[in-house]
Amino acid sequence: MLIDLHTHTYPLSWDSKLSADELVDRSKQAGLDGIVLSEHDWAWNPDEVAALGQRHDFLVLHGIEVNTDDGHIIVIGPRRYTYGMHHTKELARLVEEADGVMWATHPYRRHHPWDWESEDHWQDALARGARNEAYGVVAALEVINGRGSKRENLYSHRITERLGLPGTGGTDSHELADIGKTATYFDRPIATGADLVTEIRAGRCWPVDLTSGGLIEDVRYHAAPANLETERLKQVARRAEYLASLKQQV
Repeated sequence: MLIDLHTHTYPLSWDSKLSADELVDRSKQAGLDGIVLSEHDWAWNPDEVAALGQRHDFLVLHGIEVNTDDGHIIVIGPRRYTYGMHHTKELARLVEEADGVMWATHPYRRHHPWDWESEDHWQDALARGARNEAYGVVAALEVINGRGSKRENLYSHRITERLGLPGTGGTDSHELADIGKTATYFDRPIATGADLVTEIRAGRCWPVDLTSGGLIEDVRYHAAPANLETERLKQVARRAEYLASLKQQV
């Protein structure tokens, strides 16, 4: 399944030019299997989400993109925005309490290299990203953002690889032209928010550049992998190696 994990609609996201019906209709046309509504610091009414999905015969799930002290994080589980969510530790507590999941979006916004042509600047940016407290509690990082440039998404890819975390793809749609550029591949059926939580927690997800190179050059992300479990095990090994390196530094 291909699911867009990062979308915005008007008026719940003030900066979006999309209605919910436009988003769903165009996502279906793009060949996606589902979307996650992730408005800025605002939660959809579950009954309205269900009605939207039924109206279009399409999988529509919902979360919240929370603007935290450590960057933007999409959460599944909490049903409403709660004061204090902007603190990452409190957000993580609320997500755990709701038996949900959280992943960080467009990490390049916080930590990109000041000089994109300098490897020293790249290494400094990756080190700064690795110190982000949020990346210690999220289940995944957004590797491909549909509104990001190739070098911005490359940063997201490199920090995700360094930390050994699973990656996601989301269009960050705010207008019609954004829709269908990227999505996250799942090799198991997703029918509910609980299904999505389970698969992201397990790392059974893969970012896909549906433009075949317009968002990221690495050809591994131009299609779903032949064997997602093989890729997941590689990611688990990278995570174990990274955590072991942290223990050696203590």
